[in-house]
This record gives sequence, structure tokens and C-alpha cells, in this order.
Amino acid sequence: MSPLRKTALAAGVLYLLTFASIPILGLYATVLDPESTVGPGSETGVAWGGVLEMVVALACIGTAVVLYPVVKRQNEALALGFVGVRVLEAATIIAGIVVMMSLVTVRQAGPDPAVLVTGEALIALHDWTFLTGQGFLPAVNALLLGPLLYQSRLVPRVLPVLGFIGAPLLAITFVATMFGFWTQVSLVSALLTMPIALWEFSLGVWLIVKGFRPSPIADELAANPSPGSGVPLYSGQSG
Repeated sequence: MSPLRKTALAAGVLYLLTFASIPILGLYATVLDPESTVGPGSETGVAWGGVLEMVVALACIGTAVVLYPVVKRQNEALALGFVGVRVLEAATIIAGIVVMMSLVTVRQAGPDPAVLVTGEALIALHDWTFLTGQGFLPAVNALLLGPLLYQSRLVPRVLPVLGFIGAPLLAITFVATMFGFWTQVSLVSALLTMPIALWEFSLGVWLIVKGFRPSPIADELAANPSPGSGVPLYSGQSG
């Protein structure tokens, strides 16, 4: 397996790891219920949810770090922007973890009017942090990485096209939720979020199964790998 193929495999695995947070919808459900801010609840479930979200945050950064040495050959400014926004997305996820663990602490304080107010404030903070980080920034990521992959032809062009479609739809549901047209957890929000999720999932699967397609950038990396790029000289093309 060539080093470039290993790079594609690592990026694909990291992209699929970003879907590890799906179970948190159930793990956080009780704690995020405003009517049960205090009282008994599954603290272990919340802790496991935090672990999964930490995996997602690190995987987000990993996807950008692994892909950067390759896609910067197409456009270094866009590639650097992708790294920066991906790190920002990870930061919002980690901030959400802190809020959730703070909610667990508040639940242990017992029934008190001040505790109820604090709990409701923390729930609102989590909801808006999640909406901004995981409900909007993936659209920005798609608009940064999509053109790099589309122009370089490192993957089939239909994959970044999914990102181009999903990005404005995700932005629409973000703005609509902000202005109260529908709630964050709703059927219309789920439908508008699906294309961006499909883009990231499909990209991960393709990179694992097929790797990067033969392209001018792949040829350039084979002939002139830059020092410290993380993609050393290799022989042959990745499939």
C-alpha cells in the first residue's frame, strides 16, 4: 500500500468516526429535557456521550490534518481555511461536552429554584453551541473542501457536488432555526441536514474503499513530495 493510499485510508476512517456521535441523541435525552433539569438521571450515559463527542472532535481535526498536505497542492488558502474551520468545529463540540458535564453537576445539587434556572440556561447554551458548531460549520467545511476535491478530481465529482447541494440546505435550516421557523429537532431540519451528512459519509467510504483517483496532483506528489508534507515519495497510483 502506497503512502498516498494510506493517507486516503486514514482520512476515510476519520470521516466515518465523525458519525460516532449519533448515539448521543439518546444518551443526552434525559439531561436535556427542561422538565427534568434536576432529579435522577443517567450520569453514566452522559459521560459516555461525552467520550463519543470527544472522539468526534478529534476525528474532525484529524480529517483536516490528514488531507491538508494533499489538497493544498490545489489551493493552499482554501486548504488552510478548511483546517481552521474544522478545528473551530471541534472546539464547539468540546464546549458542548463541558456544558453537558456541567448539567450533570447541576442535577446533583437538588431541587432549588436557582438550580432550575441554571439548568435551563445550560440546556439553552448546549443547544445553541450544537446548532452553531454541528449545525452550521459543516456547511462551511463543504464549501472549502468541496472545490478542492472537485477541481483536483481526487475523488469522483459527484461527491463534492453532494457537498455543494448540502451546504446551502444546512445553512437554510440553521437560519430558519435561529429565527424560529422550526425547531432544531424537527422533520424538516432532519431532511435538510441529510445531504451534508451523505456527502461526508460517502467521502469517507470512497476514501477507504478506493482512495484518491489518479490525477495531476497525485502525479505531482509522486514526483515532487514536499518536505514535511506527510505524503512521502511512493511508487504507482492509488486506485
